Amino acid sequence: MSEFITIMKSELVLTGIIFFLLFVKLSRGIKNETLLSIIQLLLLLNFILGFFMNADGSLFDNMYQTNPLIAFEKSILNLGVYLIALLFTDWFKKTDNLAEFFMLMLSALLGMFFLLSSGNFLMFYLSLELATIPVAALANFDLQKKTSSEAAMKMILSSAFSSGILLFGISLVYGATGTISFTELPALLTGSSLQLMAFVFLISAFAFKLSIVPFHLWTADVYEGSPFAVTAFLSVISKGAIAFVFIATLYKVFQPMEAVWYNMIMLLSIITMVVGNLFALRQQNIKRFLAFSSIAQVGFILVGISSNSNEGNSSVIYFILIYVFSNLAAFGVAAIIAAQTGKENIADYKGFYQNNKFLSWVLALALFSLAGIPPTAGFFGKLFLLTSGAAKANYAFIIIAALNMIVSLYYYLRVIRSVFMDKNEMPVEKIDLQPSVKFGLIICGGGIIVVGLLSWVYDYIISLS
Repeated sequence: MSEFITIMKSELVLTGIIFFLLFVKLSRGIKNETLLSIIQLLLLLNFILGFFMNADGSLFDNMYQTNPLIAFEKSILNLGVYLIALLFTDWFKKTDNLAEFFMLMLSALLGMFFLLSSGNFLMFYLSLELATIPVAALANFDLQKKTSSEAAMKMILSSAFSSGILLFGISLVYGATGTISFTELPALLTGSSLQLMAFVFLISAFAFKLSIVPFHLWTADVYEGSPFAVTAFLSVISKGAIAFVFIATLYKVFQPMEAVWYNMIMLLSIITMVVGNLFALRQQNIKRFLAFSSIAQVGFILVGISSNSNEGNSSVIYFILIYVFSNLAAFGVAAIIAAQTGKENIADYKGFYQNNKFLSWVLALALFSLAGIPPTAGFFGKLFLLTSGAAKANYAFIIIAALNMIVSLYYYLRVIRSVFMDKNEMPVEKIDLQPSVKFGLIICGGGIIVVGLLSWVYDYIISLS
């Protein structure tokens, strides 16, 4: 029993928090301010606990597997959820269903944890559904807005379609090999036509979840229609979890088919970077802007994945850690501005620096990091991704990726110019921040600087890989 509790501590703690929220909802209830403070404390304790008692282990005949690297990936996701609980405090206090919101969000996070620890495709599929279905409900949480309902509908339809593709791919894998176990599959993969077809279906399902072009069409509409907290969860936590699982699946399960999937990943990476950047150039709504920005970022993640090495694995995990700080900071500031003004267009940010210097600098740091400008952590993250991708000596691929970094500079700097340089006769008035919101923004801003400058963070990830 003690081994069971130790190995599954992350999932058990999350389950305990979910049941606590359920009991709160069934009781007379607690005021939102008090309940939110309790949730923030529990999420902080959950994050801290993730760094203790981590060891290799497996349960249920290897259906569930864990090791210190998987535990660290779960800690990154825990950190992201804790920051979401801090950054969107204003919106959480106003919502009528705070307990339900966090029950759904933590249920999705629980599914992601099981997804990371999956040892066969049955566990993998069930975990993916647990991670996906609650998010569709979260997208519809602004019940008064028609766009929120549309976002939920598009989310559930695209998720159902991708799940169908995944199931068909899994059935082909089982038909071709006679097993769905991740430990047994590598020895049975021969590269036959049936196995290649199965692999294409599996790649397509992952591409839907990661918003890889051309499977990205749902992303911008769902991001725009969902509440800011849900959009941030989709953009950062959901994408981070799927990226962790994607790289583990390619490196461990489909390692014998590297010659096939390298070319696929390279092509998808190039298309995703180019399309994400070109569409981001045209966006006026901040949510859609960050949606296409996140699509372009996935293209860079694929560069690191293509290397098929420990360095590639480490660079992807390191980049996602940086991405958590950078993207949540950007979404946090955008949510604060939207709550104050009711506006979400980039043009509304003109002259924002005049009355809101702290928020302006946090937003600038976040966008500089997403663009990969030194000395922010985003620069080091993209540098390590490109360096690991260059291990294959495909320099044309790396040059294309580097050129896309230059293109991305334009649309990130466009927002910064609007904030700092453009004149506005009626700029946004000074915004008073809740202490928890300010604390969350300080953590994000500090993370953007510190994670890049402290080399031991990357060294620690390397040691776990």
